[in-house]
Amino acid sequence: MEKYTKTPMALHWLIALLIIAAFALGVTMVDIPGLTPTKLKYFSWHKWLGVTVLALAAMRLLWRLTHAAPALPMSMPSWQVKISSLLHGLLYVLMFAIPVSGYFYSLAAGVPVTYLGVLPLPVLIEPNPELKVVLKAVHYWLNMSLLAAVAVHMAAALKHQFIDRDGVLKRMLP
Repeated sequence: MEKYTKTPMALHWLIALLIIAAFALGVTMVDIPGLTPTKLKYFSWHKWLGVTVLALAAMRLLWRLTHAAPALPMSMPSWQVKISSLLHGLLYVLMFAIPVSGYFYSLAAGVPVTYLGVLPLPVLIEPNPELKVVLKAVHYWLNMSLLAAVAVHMAAALKHQFIDRDGVLKRMLP
């Protein structure tokens, strides 16, 4: 069975690791009471991870639009092929929507984003307390959706590896 090439494989695993790190940091930072230097540092790191994921997701999408994915096994039922396509589409949407919602949430809270502490990102909206509340909820629920989608993605990969034994997972393994 044909595998993905090194570029999409590297982007897949790097983005996955960065998303895990951003998610873990997000869960940790919101549980820190008050406004401490540690909490502020974690918020900055979380934003930097989000901006990095967004940039890498853009690269991955461009790569995907110009390169065909390896073919799925002929034995795979058509409904699974359709669900796989929908799930991958959802994962791409979330890889963009989550960092963008976090960015606008930060701006609505009146906190501009400075990537890696040196590159200020444009302030596209003014502080807005009402919008801040909405964007906070949107960011949270998009993350919960990503958590669910990743769980389904991983379960499907493991099913293909250990039950179907059809080589689907091996296409993305180095």
